[in-house]
Amino acid sequence: MNILILSSGTRNKVVQYFKRTLNGNGMVIATDCSAVAPAIYEADKHYIVPRITEEGYIDCVLDICKKENIAGVLSLIDPELSLLAKNKKRFDDIGVTIIGSSYELCERTLDKMEMYNWLKSHGYNCAKSYVNKNEFYADLANGKIKFPVFVKPVRGSASIAISKVYDKETVELLFAHNKNLMIQEFLDGQEIGADCYIDMISNELVSAFTKKKLVMRAGETDKAISFKDENLFELIKKFVRESGFKGQIDIDIFDVDGKYYISEVNPRFGGGYPHAYECGCNHMALIINNLNGKVNEPKIGCYDEGIYMMKYNDIMVKKI
Repeated sequence: MNILILSSGTRNKVVQYFKRTLNGNGMVIATDCSAVAPAIYEADKHYIVPRITEEGYIDCVLDICKKENIAGVLSLIDPELSLLAKNKKRFDDIGVTIIGSSYELCERTLDKMEMYNWLKSHGYNCAKSYVNKNEFYADLANGKIKFPVFVKPVRGSASIAISKVYDKETVELLFAHNKNLMIQEFLDGQEIGADCYIDMISNELVSAFTKKKLVMRAGETDKAISFKDENLFELIKKFVRESGFKGQIDIDIFDVDGKYYISEVNPRFGGGYPHAYECGCNHMALIINNLNGKVNEPKIGCYDEGIYMMKYNDIMVKKI
């Protein structure tokens, strides 16, 4: 069985874990648009491909799938998730499974207001969000929200172009110079990450690993500690059941005064997933089972609490 990992970038661990799990019973093929993306050199074979925005990109990926007899394909970057899902039929036609969620759900996760509206309409605690700054000012005057707040692009990822704002003047300045911005309530609480796998056959949540984020850097978890809470697991189960995501997802959650708030969802492997894997949550094995037509049995919270993850810098030196 051969797996294709697109836009692998610096996700060396994800490539390593797939290779380790396959254990010679298949190959890991990796792609990137850059020849200096270190993760591609961890794979059994790699391809340098065009940028995902270039014409013919999907044709290039489909050609690789056919040439390398790929069983399953996944991407490690948000914008490509929708592109894959939009072309699902073309992959189905050549017998390749996209390891991910539907186009509608991928688009919902990219659009923070759409995600907010869905969460609110389904009764989940979530950060108040506004695209109309006058509605924000009205709630500010009525005491329904207070500074500081976040001003961020409605569509975006990796915490790019996010500003923490403390006054109206800054809100006005940002809105005057940028389009498609939103204002979001600042949740003052413990940030939590949940690495989850939803079986692609049964559609059930079969694995959930939760961690308290201790240090963040460039939008990713730098240091964290594993923990368990049955109430949180039940919330995640409910969310998965109602939302319809499939495969690997990464959920950002806040604990504010004992209440859980769902913030964002990334329908892919998150940057902090190695913490889950090293604690025994091998989602690569779950993916491979699904690709082999096997349904995974739910094993929620099967890991030890109090295990720290501490990221550190490493380098790859290679003649290309």
